[in-house]
Amino acid sequence: MPTPLTRLTGVRHPIVQTGMGWVAGPRLVSAAANAGALGILASATMTLDQLRSAVREVKSRTDQPFGVNLRADAGDARERVKVIVEEGVKVASFALAPSRELIAELKDAGTVVIPSIGARRHAEKVAAWGADAVIVQGGEGGGHTGEVATSVLLPQVVDAVDIPVIGAGGFRDGRGLVAALAYGAAGVAMGTRFLLTSDSTVPDAVKAKYLAASVKDVTVTTAVDGLPHRMLRSELVDSLESAGRTRALLHAVRRATGFKKLSGLSWPQMVRDGLAMKHGKDLTWSQVLLAANTPMLLKASMVEGRTNLGVMASGQVAGLIEDLPSCAELVDRVMTEARKTLESFPTPP
Repeated sequence: MPTPLTRLTGVRHPIVQTGMGWVAGPRLVSAAANAGALGILASATMTLDQLRSAVREVKSRTDQPFGVNLRADAGDARERVKVIVEEGVKVASFALAPSRELIAELKDAGTVVIPSIGARRHAEKVAAWGADAVIVQGGEGGGHTGEVATSVLLPQVVDAVDIPVIGAGGFRDGRGLVAALAYGAAGVAMGTRFLLTSDSTVPDAVKAKYLAASVKDVTVTTAVDGLPHRMLRSELVDSLESAGRTRALLHAVRRATGFKKLSGLSWPQMVRDGLAMKHGKDLTWSQVLLAANTPMLLKASMVEGRTNLGVMASGQVAGLIEDLPSCAELVDRVMTEARKTLESFPTPP
């Protein structure tokens, strides 16, 4: 099923596995790539040496195109760009809009640039700066998210830019892929659906929590870091939402102390990181500390399996997922269902 996405990146199918922190490691990315999708390696939680090592591990597992997700606001963003250029990575994706200079640097090296955006004006901006495509995440998507549904945002962005648009937020099957194509998208990006595969390294106990969740168990909260964050409801979320400012600050200090020991950061460095993630929001001190150590809250669940202490970012679609196929099985299923769906449409006279 060729689309502008497959032609741009060289993958076989118009499907993207998103770069989820602590989830999208070499095993999942290479499995997605071997299945014909565009696997995206999450690099925000890696050091530069770990990033280079992870890229090389993916390359040892697959000869198919893949990408790396970068934080555009990271202090060492340029050094990370240098790593992926030197390693010949096909695609650079970004959770926040990269600068015009970073886009130009990547494109000069022959790297495809695909930022993720949550509003039409952001898509227009990065398109004007030379981005090759955009991933458009609607409010159904997991992690930090907006308020506009994919079914409204996606066609709005398709009409606004002349580069390939990839829909994200609420996709899990072939019917969703066909719907996105009907809106004018070049493909779909899926996070939670790839998290819930047998190739994902997320602990089984955590996957069980996702599989048991209903649509109503997936909530949006600002209690963690002051920004709208879609995740599974958990003991941590309940405690933060019900806590007053003093109790919330104690929660944050206790968790931040643990993060400080693991990361080696000083208190001033942690506060600076937290303030940098405010994005103009009026955060309490507890939210500033939690914003700084959100990666560790994710790690507690996604790596260590401590669902009572961590954050489980999730798209609403988790409430509809009931199994753990391999990436190969998932992609084959999506493409088979998409073709059957297209074939079921009446032939025009």
